[in-house]
This record gives sequence, C-alpha cells and structure tokens, in this order.
Amino acid sequence: MRLSLALPFLAALALPQPALAQVAAADSGDTGWTILCALLVLLAALPGLMLRHAGGVNVRSALAVIAQGAGVVATASLTWAIAGYSLVYAPGGDWLGGGANLLLANLAQLRDGLTIPESAFVLFQLALALLACALLVGAVAERTPIGWWLLFTPLWLLLVYVPVAHAAWGGGWLAGLGVMDFAGGLVVHGLAGFSGLALALIAGARREYSDPGHAPVLGMAGGALLWIGLSGVVGGWALGATDDAATAILNHHFAACAAALTWALIDKLTTKRSSATGVLSGALAGIAAISASAALVGTGGAMLIGVIAAIICRLGAALVGRRVDDGAQLFIIHGLGGMTGVLLLPLFVLPLLGGVGFEGGISLSGALLSQIIGVIVVALWGLVGSAIAALIVSVLIPMRVSAQTEAEGLDAAQHGQQSWDFR
Repeated sequence: MRLSLALPFLAALALPQPALAQVAAADSGDTGWTILCALLVLLAALPGLMLRHAGGVNVRSALAVIAQGAGVVATASLTWAIAGYSLVYAPGGDWLGGGANLLLANLAQLRDGLTIPESAFVLFQLALALLACALLVGAVAERTPIGWWLLFTPLWLLLVYVPVAHAAWGGGWLAGLGVMDFAGGLVVHGLAGFSGLALALIAGARREYSDPGHAPVLGMAGGALLWIGLSGVVGGWALGATDDAATAILNHHFAACAAALTWALIDKLTTKRSSATGVLSGALAGIAAISASAALVGTGGAMLIGVIAAIICRLGAALVGRRVDDGAQLFIIHGLGGMTGVLLLPLFVLPLLGGVGFEGGISLSGALLSQIIGVIVVALWGLVGSAIAALIVSVLIPMRVSAQTEAEGLDAAQHGQQSWDFR
C-alpha cells in the first residue's frame, strides 16, 4: 500500500521540471579582497594619519590632534551611512545621486555589474570618504577645537566631497565629460589638498611654529602606515582579486619608491643633505600622483609619474611651504601630487608608453582637455566649498582657538590635565 501511494509522487519527480531563475551569487574571493582593501584604507585613515599628524605638532597638542582624527572619522562615518553613499551612488542626476539608499536602505545582494555585494562596495567607499576627511585635520593642526571639527566634517562631506565623488565616480557630469580618475587622485587626494589649503589660509599660521614637530619618528611611523594602507585604495578600486588589482599595487609601490628617491636627490642637490621626512614626503607624493592611473599605466610609466610628481611637489614645498602653515603638507603632497597625476594620466595611458590605451572614440587631445577641466573645477570647488563650510561652522564655533589655549596646548584645553593621570 505504501509503495502504491508513493508511485505517483515518484512519477511526478521524473517528469521534466521547469527551469527556475537563479539568483546570482557574489564571488567570495572578490568580496574578501574588497573588504581587505577597505580595512587597509581604514588603517591609513585611523592610526596612519593620527600618528602622522600627532608627530608633527607640539607635544602639548598631540593628544588633541589624535582625538580630532577620531572625531572626524566617527562623524564622517555616520554622515556617509545616513546620506553620503546615497547621494553619490544611488540613481539620480548629473549633480547628485538620489535618495534610494538613505540610511543604507535597499542595498542589492549583488552590486550591478560587479561580483561583490553592495554592502562590500559601501564599506570600501566609506573608507575612501573617511580618508579624505581625516587628511584635512593636519592642515590646521594645533589651531582648531574638536567641537569645530565635529560640525565641519559632515558639512564638508556633503557639500564638497559628495558632489565631486558623484560627478566623477557616480555617473555624474565629470564622468560624462570623460574625466578619468581610477582611484582618487582627483576625488580624494586633489580635493583634500585644495580643501586643506583653504582651511590653512583661513585659520592663519600658528603662533609657535614647530617644524618638524615634537616626534618625527611618530610622523614617520604614520607615514609608513599610509604607504601600506593606501595600497588598499588602488588595489580595492579593481573591485576584485584580479590582475588589475595586482598591477595597481605594483605601480603604487614603484611610483612611491621613485618619488622618494627623487625628493631625496633634490634635497641633496639644493640643501647638501637629505632627510627621512623628505624621503617619506616624496613617497606620499608619488602615491597621490599614481592614484589616478595605477591600473592603467605600465611599470616605467608609474616610475616616471612618481619622479615628475616629486619634482613638482618639491618645488611647491620651496615656494609655498613657508608662506602657508600647512603642517602636514596636505596641499603640497596630496593636492599638487594628486592633480599632477590626473594631468599626466592621458600621456602615460598611451600604449607607446606601456599603458592600456584609450577606449574607442577618445583622443589624446580630448582626454587632456577633459582632465584639465576636471582639475580646475575640483580645485576651485575644494577651495570655495571648503571656505563656505568653514565660515558657516565658524558662526557657531570659532575656528581658531584663543592665543592662551594655543600657548598652553590643546590637550590641556580639551581634555584637562587629569587626562595625563592614568592612576
């Protein structure tokens, strides 16, 4: 009896079954790679920049600078989750994205056109936004209170960073114009550099200038973490564990090495001695420059980009360094370095120089024109937008601390003397 009851069921299973739609699954290797690269960038944005900025200031303000970096990361992270990601990458117009992903709602299991879940893409893009925000702290170190940063950071992220990121990476008008930026030479390094210049000019110079700061070794350690961590920017933008990712990281390293040696050589020729801080400044300038084209150029091209960036940034340091109090050299290293790489991209992408070449219909002259327009627009918006954001916040909280606070150090003013008592 039981067998007779089961026969119809078995017969039904033997019949041809209709094909069911299969939901595409994320590639675990690509997903893991993207998450790892995001963590590398966070390593650069948190301990890397904290140590670099703290080592470059007076010992009486070192802890306050670290606290400001942590506050910037915290407020920028929440702002990115609430609205930043959606306004950059959700479907929208040429100037801003839409509201479909506010509070990270409606994230797809698989990001369109990619092999990773959208949550991994959000994490990687969050790390880039945090890096851009955290870079700004060094431009006005020892002069601004932490409360000012907590208000300025979300405003700068939404007013300055988001429109530029959408225009270049989110399908906005800069992308439509043909502006190319593989991994942030324009959107992260260039924008942060010119924004830092605006902040440094508004804040004015420190009353007690400390060069190279109370602990150059801390600054060097932070810079070394940046060297490693920023490889996650170029490797992660391949959005998968691919040959493009490996090529980008190789070129990142070669550009850094070439720029470091070039900066040291220039120092030796002009001042009769080179320095460890100069070597690291050169390496970071090369990293900023190669970001725009890391996966698009050949090995020789990456080295030459590093050399050219070091020459231009070292010249900028000689001309601007003592006129603008930018303790972290944000404008010189990241601003000039990043924009130099953006402008060099069309030349070194040419197959003649080992690059991957242009897509069909793109000419060298057209690409150069697009890159020039992109650099001018982003530089101007970095200056103007950052000045607007700074002045708005300064109506509520003064940007510059008092002369007494600056003389005593921000640590005592912001944390009190008890913060040094660990008993």
